[in-house]
Amino acid sequence: MASYLVANYNVTDQDGYNQYLAAVGPTIGNHGGKILVAGPGSTPVEGNPGAITVVLEFPTREALESWYNSEEYQAIINLRTDNSEGGLIFADEFQMPG
Repeated sequence: MASYLVANYNVTDQDGYNQYLAAVGPTIGNHGGKILVAGPGSTPVEGNPGAITVVLEFPTREALESWYNSEEYQAIINLRTDNSEGGLIFADEFQMPG
């Protein structure tokens, strides 16, 4: 079952965040992930969402967690967390009960 990372945030330091953008792509692909949505341009409909929305798809929850906890991602995660404010969740693919 596929698993997703969903993030929504605002960038607080564009120069620092640009370093993250330059480094993160290969780490995702190395763990079987795909970038489905990334970047500004979301249309707020309800609440007070940030300007940046990201959705990553991984083949399994284990693959997602392996990527997130990997040495290669942990080495750059601070480039996102130090230069943005917002939230990030892991969510599994929905399967209709029955």
